[in-house]
Amino acid sequence: MRRLLTLVLVLAACSRPADRPAGSHRVVSLAPSSTELLFALGAGDRVVGRTTWCKYPPEAQQVPAVGDGINPNIEAVVARQPDLVVLYRSALNATAAQQFERLNIPTVILAQDRLTDVAHDARLLGRLVDHERAGDSIAASLERLAATPPPPTTISIAFVVWDNPPTIIGAGSFLDELARLAGARNVFADITTPSATVSLETIAARNPDAIVVIADDTTKRDDPGYAGRREWQAVRAVKQRRFIRLPADLFGRPSPRAAEAVAEFRRLVEAAAK
Repeated sequence: MRRLLTLVLVLAACSRPADRPAGSHRVVSLAPSSTELLFALGAGDRVVGRTTWCKYPPEAQQVPAVGDGINPNIEAVVARQPDLVVLYRSALNATAAQQFERLNIPTVILAQDRLTDVAHDARLLGRLVDHERAGDSIAASLERLAATPPPPTTISIAFVVWDNPPTIIGAGSFLDELARLAGARNVFADITTPSATVSLETIAARNPDAIVVIADDTTKRDDPGYAGRREWQAVRAVKQRRFIRLPADLFGRPSPRAAEAVAEFRRLVEAAAK
């Protein structure tokens, strides 16, 4: 059985023979992070399909949507006649990649949990769409940011991304990296996965100074729905309404705008620490 074309693409990206044709010209991106990255590379004109969640940059919304990025609609993707499909790494998408392989459509599966993942993806996609210099430049800036010594910690935080059951962000996520670079300490940094389900009692026991939420509209000062529930008053930060609201547009995915995200996070952390 043939291996996934992912391996072929990775090897081809590292060394292109003189007779190798030009890079991919019709790309379907099935993750918001990949879509944003392709536009940042200057290859937005090559994106011919996206997910319904790919909304940045605004120009991406002019690209036809093909549905969700996890367990994608194979027929809708194929209808866009891609010569490259970019998938987010997940068990369901591994199955989708096999289906695309059987249809002779090159596929690449990308990890997108950490800033170093985005740097790697920038270099790989840059080679696959013939924007190598831009890919190397984006990757270098992200690697420098990830290696930056963090400022002194001024506040402890917990990311609560879902309330029933309580789901938090651990050290495996780029959000944990952004918090560290912004001078905040994630009280769940000992959890190595990107996210995890924990008990409400555990959140209360770790006693973060503030709860971080990802909000679609940060101009509204509405507290998350769980803030008014009796059981959540056991968490001091919730009881005191100490929330840090991060805009989903900037913090909802790892992206080339990570330095901008760190600066905004630091501003919010400093305000919350007063």
